[in-house]
Amino acid sequence: MTRVNLQTARGTDCQGGKRQARFNPISLDALNFLLADVRGALGPYLNVYLVTDQHWSQSAVGLVTTIGGYVGLIGQTPAGALIDATRAKRALIILALCVLAIGALVIFVSATFWPVMLANAAIGLVGDIFQPAVTALTLGLVARRALARRIGRNSAFDHAGNVAIAAAAGLVGWIWSQRAVFLLVPIFALASAIATLTIPAAAIDHERARGADDGPRSQVESGARGSRKVLGLSALVTCRPLLVYGGCTLLFHFANAPLLPLVGQKLALAHKDLATAMMSACIIAAQLIMLPIAILVGRTADSWGRKPILLVGFGILPVRALLYTLSNSTPWLIGVQLLDGVGAGIFGAITPLVIADLMRGTGRFNLAQGAVGTAQGIGAATSGLFTGIIVDSYGYSAAFLSLASVAAIALATLALALPETAGANVNDTAPLAQQGY
Repeated sequence: MTRVNLQTARGTDCQGGKRQARFNPISLDALNFLLADVRGALGPYLNVYLVTDQHWSQSAVGLVTTIGGYVGLIGQTPAGALIDATRAKRALIILALCVLAIGALVIFVSATFWPVMLANAAIGLVGDIFQPAVTALTLGLVARRALARRIGRNSAFDHAGNVAIAAAAGLVGWIWSQRAVFLLVPIFALASAIATLTIPAAAIDHERARGADDGPRSQVESGARGSRKVLGLSALVTCRPLLVYGGCTLLFHFANAPLLPLVGQKLALAHKDLATAMMSACIIAAQLIMLPIAILVGRTADSWGRKPILLVGFGILPVRALLYTLSNSTPWLIGVQLLDGVGAGIFGAITPLVIADLMRGTGRFNLAQGAVGTAQGIGAATSGLFTGIIVDSYGYSAAFLSLASVAAIALATLALALPETAGANVNDTAPLAQQGY
C-alpha cells in the first residue's frame, strides 16, 4: 500500500480550501486494535460467566441477550443517520466508550438479573456505534482507490486486537476469576479514547465519509454551507441489492451469533476450572485465521469482485454448524472453530465495501450501515433466545442443526438474488441506489 494512499489526508475540503492536517495510518490501526479489546472483553465472556459461574439458566441468559440486542436495534439506524450528519464522529466514539466502561463495571459489581439486564441494554445501545463510526472515519480519511486495502487492514488490526484481549482475558480469568475480566473494559476504553483523539479532526473529509462523493450532479452540487445535497431515506428502501444483502446478513448472524457461546458453554461445562481459558482458546483460534483472511480480502476484493468472496464466507457457516454435532471432544470443537475465522473474517472485511458500492453518491452510507447493522442485530438478538430454548428442551445438537439450516437459506439467497457490486457504478450517471436493479 502506497504512502500516498494511506498517509496523505491533504486535499480540497467542501469549502474549496486546503486541509493542512495529516492523517497517520497508525492512529487508525491503534483505534481498530483497541476497540476490539474493549468489545472483546465483554462479548461471549458474559454469556459463559453467567452460565458457569453464576449458574443462570440458558433461557435467562438468552432473555438478557435478546432484550439487550433489541434495545440496541432501536438506535442502530438512527445512529447511522447521526454519523452521516455529525462532524463530531470522534466525540461520538468516546461517548460510546464511556457507556461501555460503566456497563462493564456494573456487571462486575453485581451479576444479579436487573443490573446485568440494564447494563447489557446500555452496552447494546452504544456497542454497534463503533464499527460504522470507524468505517465512516476511514472513508473520510482514505481515497476511494485505496479503500478496499484500508478496510482489509482495519479488519486485520481488529482481529489482532481480539487475539490480544482473548489472551489477556484468559490469563486474567485463570489467575484471578472470570469476573475480573470485566475490569479490562475501562482500561482499554481509555486507551481507545486516546487513540481516537490522535486522528486530526481537520483530516476528515465529512462528505466522502457519508458517501456523498462521485454521485450525479444533483447530489454533489454545493449547498448553502458548502455541503453536498444527498438522497432521501428512499435510498435505502428502493435499493433492491441493499435489501437483499440486509436480509442475508440477518440470516447469517441469526445462525452465526450463538455458535461461539454454545461451544464455549460445552467446553466450560466439561472443564469448569478452565472456562475462561477455553473460551479464549476458541476466540484466538478463529481470530488468528481472520487476520490473514481480512488482508487477503482487502487485496482481492477489487480484482475478484465482492460476490465470489461472499459466497465462500457464507458457505462456510452451515458446514461449521454441522461439524459441531459430530464430536464433543475439546480438540475437535476448537478445531472446527477455526472455520469461523474464514466466514466471519470475510464477512467483516467485505460488508463495508458492499455498502460503499451501493451507496456511493447518495450521501447515505452510514445510514445504510446502520440499517444493515439493524438487520444483523435482529438476527443475533433473536437467535439468543431461540437457541437457549432449543438447548434447554432438546440439547446442543438440535440447536446446531437448526442454525445450519438457517445458514443454508442465507447462502442460497445470496447466490440467487445479490448482484455483483464491485465497479458496477464506475461509468453510471446515477448511484446504484437509483439504478433499479
